[in-house]
Amino acid sequence: MTRLARPLARLAFLSLLAAAATAQAAGYHAPKNGFGQPDLQGTWTNASLTSLQRPPMFKTLTLTDAEAQAVEKRRAAFRAAQDKPSDPNAGAPPAANDPGGYNAAWTDPGVALGRIDGQVRTSWLVDPANGQLPYSPAGRKAYVEALRKARNGWDGPETRPLGERCILGFGSTAGPPMLNVLYNNNYQIVQSKDAVAILVEMNHDARIVRLTDRKHPQADIRPWMGDSVGWWEGDTLVVETTNFNPGESLRPYFDNSIYLSPAARVTERFTRVSPTQILYRFAVDDPATYSQVWKAEMPLNATKGPVYEYACHEGNYALPGILAGARQAEKEGRKIEGVDVSGG
Repeated sequence: MTRLARPLARLAFLSLLAAAATAQAAGYHAPKNGFGQPDLQGTWTNASLTSLQRPPMFKTLTLTDAEAQAVEKRRAAFRAAQDKPSDPNAGAPPAANDPGGYNAAWTDPGVALGRIDGQVRTSWLVDPANGQLPYSPAGRKAYVEALRKARNGWDGPETRPLGERCILGFGSTAGPPMLNVLYNNNYQIVQSKDAVAILVEMNHDARIVRLTDRKHPQADIRPWMGDSVGWWEGDTLVVETTNFNPGESLRPYFDNSIYLSPAARVTERFTRVSPTQILYRFAVDDPATYSQVWKAEMPLNATKGPVYEYACHEGNYALPGILAGARQAEKEGRKIEGVDVSGG
């Protein structure tokens, strides 16, 4: 089987799984755990070609299966080209801020567009209907300024994005909301009577959702990933998160980039709709940044574990190299031009 044929065969298999999940969801009731709660435990992935915002090439929220297969086939061919080994005879790359990488063998963004209720989605955003984040003028200004600082701040590690510093995952993979990125899109959910733990494969983040009360701490307590409290509404786990750390307001990653003010409130809903899928819905209420509450939904699909350890700085010389390059440029009196950090 050729390199291109393998991902195409996988696409066909995923389509069959999606159809089966849709058929099961009609009369499906989630199993209960030992505490009588709907059982969400397991390893799940949001790896997908679908992104938070709708790309310009798509004009509608959904696509036909034929349209989706055409998109997925093009992406598979593009990915196969990226996976080719580097040419050992190519010589040194041209002088530039970003010389490029070796190949894409280490990435795992997904091979198919997201499917919910059997419909192919072109964006996770469902409100606004245009699939674009509804920044207010002040919110867009804050986002652009934060991105400018991240692209041009080389004075010390504090100015670099959290993913580079191994504090949180790239983009908003840790959440909330939890968004798909270039790789490590796996999550493990573990439940107890009084809490739900969500382990994020990217950057070893673990979020604890308290089920004992709905009271958030005082405003000056602002942990990474905010403070999450949850409760059950029928078969749905509802999670409300506030008290975000100001240091995680900018979460840059291509079309999944978002900016949340520390005053944001994120409400998530986890509903198991089949043995192999959780419907993950979320709403972001942040008047300081957006002109309206925006809403999105995505599938979390069952995947085989385990979730592997993410060893970030062990043997990672990227951040020391970045800072050393900045110091060298200072010595030489050179100005470092901004580099797009949105890819992590």
